[in-house]
Amino acid sequence: MEPVADRYRRLAATMTDRVGGVPDDAWTNATPCEEWTARELVAHLVDVHGRFQALVGRELVAHPSVDEDPLGAWVAVRDQMQADLEDPARVDEEYEGRLGRSTFGRSVDGFIGFDLVVHGWDLARATGQDETIDPRDVEAVQASVDAMGDVMRSSGVIADPVEPPPAASAQVRLLASLGRRA
Repeated sequence: MEPVADRYRRLAATMTDRVGGVPDDAWTNATPCEEWTARELVAHLVDVHGRFQALVGRELVAHPSVDEDPLGAWVAVRDQMQADLEDPARVDEEYEGRLGRSTFGRSVDGFIGFDLVVHGWDLARATGQDETIDPRDVEAVQASVDAMGDVMRSSGVIADPVEPPPAASAQVRLLASLGRRA
């Protein structure tokens, strides 16, 4: 099993490439998340990192505004998260959450890892970049959807599924289970 710090590093590197690859004129492009543009999707990722820091009483590191420097904002919060995930005391810090007692690392791995995979595809789709999802991540996210899909849908985390085309790849089936058409 891939340690959370390693998985986050790998997923965050893909997201960094995608954020850095957004053409200057594509930041206002709509994403598959109907309410967000490409820039707003990056703002969501920055915000989610802050919410997870807050679970254990920490704040986000100072970072540029997403409106002025989306890549700089992303890199700052990414680096903070990576450092926390590599620190044994921080990654194992416990808190009481909506789903019971958990650790910072376990929660980041489950939720932020999920977000980086799905929203990485969303950003790529919106801005004309490579949309390939690592097969390991397709499998992991699909397992999460299979286990918690109804809960995620009822809370608005994911959309209702759509029917995938016949003979769809695992990635296309995953995206369909999330309400996205590839």
